[in-house]
Amino acid sequence: MKRVKTLLLVFTLVMSMVLACACDSKKSDSGSGNQPAANTGNTSNAKIKVGVVNNPPSESGYREANVKDMEAVFSAANGYELKTSYSLKNDDQLQAAQGFITEGVDYLLISAAETTGWDEVLKKAKEAGIKVFLFDRMIDVDASLYEAAVVSDMAKEGETAVNWLLSQNLPEYKVIHIQGAMGSDAQIGRTGALDEQFASGKMTKVIQQTATWDEAEAKKIVESVINGGDDFNVIYAENDGMAKGAVAALDEAGITHGVDGKVIVMGFDCNKWALRELLAKKWNYDGQCSPFQAQIISDIIQGKRSITDKVIINEEKGFDAKTLTQADIDTYGLGE
Repeated sequence: MKRVKTLLLVFTLVMSMVLACACDSKKSDSGSGNQPAANTGNTSNAKIKVGVVNNPPSESGYREANVKDMEAVFSAANGYELKTSYSLKNDDQLQAAQGFITEGVDYLLISAAETTGWDEVLKKAKEAGIKVFLFDRMIDVDASLYEAAVVSDMAKEGETAVNWLLSQNLPEYKVIHIQGAMGSDAQIGRTGALDEQFASGKMTKVIQQTATWDEAEAKKIVESVINGGDDFNVIYAENDGMAKGAVAALDEAGITHGVDGKVIVMGFDCNKWALRELLAKKWNYDGQCSPFQAQIISDIIQGKRSITDKVIINEEKGFDAKTLTQADIDTYGLGE
């Protein structure tokens, strides 16, 4: 009897040990201890890293619309992680681009302050496997260094504006030419056609000076001409903001402008407020410059659009105060 009790006690102890081991094994399987956690990450949701080097939104109404467009399209909701840098200085932009390359963005988008100086940075981007898109403005680099350029034809904008001015058949053309930031694609393009007229003698250059897209500086340029007593009948400003500054100087001096005025006023970019000046016949001409390049680039990145031409040109036109309509303002105007 004693032997039976001993065997039963041994059996009970063995079964207790078996059950304890089974429980420990179950706990271990539940993810505790050194067991690897389940991988719940979804690689398809990884954001596309985009670095944008641009001019600051304060530059102009055009640039404000351009910046907002970039931020709206390359948003987290659309699958992007957006990094931005804004400067009017080429050196600052080059440094920012190099920083984005170091950070390892997938795509680098550039609207350059100047057309030159970009070769080495773009070569480094290519070596790093980063694809580059130019937008708004061209730069002087080999086409192999960028995927595509979605830009305005700045030279054509200048030609369209100057051809419109010639069509006014003025007995003489005495022009105040207010330039944008020197060396930028916009400045070079919008200056070129007018320089040809100065060189041919068809138009007279009263003054040709940069205001670096700034309204207040443009006002000072026109004030200096007025105070100097020089005669003029055309103001050719390379953006709307500078045209606005020029007009402020005319108003303070009591000089009429616009349709049936003494001075023809010309601007670029087609901000709504500027087009309203045309509609009121206070300005004469505004050249369109589309700020909307982001969606085209995004479609290429996401494989929704193929690159058939390396340079993709925005279609643009010029508007005459005598034919402009409210519908034109609603359709083509920027901002409010």
